[in-house]
Amino acid sequence: MKHHTGSIEVICGSMFCGKTEELIRRIRRAIIARQKVQVFKPIIDDRYQFSKVASHSGEAFEAIPVNSVSELKIKLDPDTTVVGIDEAQFFGNEMIDLVQTLADHEIRVILAGLDTDFRGEPFAIMPQLMAIAERVDKFHAICMVCGESASRTQRLVNGKPARFDDPIIIVGASEMYEARCRKHHEVPGK
Repeated sequence: MKHHTGSIEVICGSMFCGKTEELIRRIRRAIIARQKVQVFKPIIDDRYQFSKVASHSGEAFEAIPVNSVSELKIKLDPDTTVVGIDEAQFFGNEMIDLVQTLADHEIRVILAGLDTDFRGEPFAIMPQLMAIAERVDKFHAICMVCGESASRTQRLVNGKPARFDDPIIIVGASEMYEARCRKHHEVPGK
């Protein structure tokens, strides 16, 4: 079934807030609606399974790992009506043009990604994606310090908060990151 209009949906928030679970839920609903679905992920996200998007809670769905937006374009089937993209913050500016083009061609695009980096600053292309989207959902996790709603991702190095000048991209999971509220999010050197 083809859509009558394309759209861009962004699912964002901190780590451990359920972004990938929500992406998988929307993809499964699209399949029930007999949509032709393809899911993509950046090849650098090798935390769980190479050819699946996987949530921290164990939900998983088949995905095509790609190095770049160019490779994604090559692997995109012409009859696809729903495109899912996990960890969208790891793709370059070409992703913005691609999702605009897909939506203009009546394709539903669902992207999930971190809206802020470990410093608490906007992460790569996510602000632009959020600005052009028809729908943006910001999810919250639970602060690992106080139990309140968490909107930040805390990177830990040897159990201590990462410094502001540490590299922005380091792929990891609970061994390296925690969800934190504004009060308990720390970035020494900021």
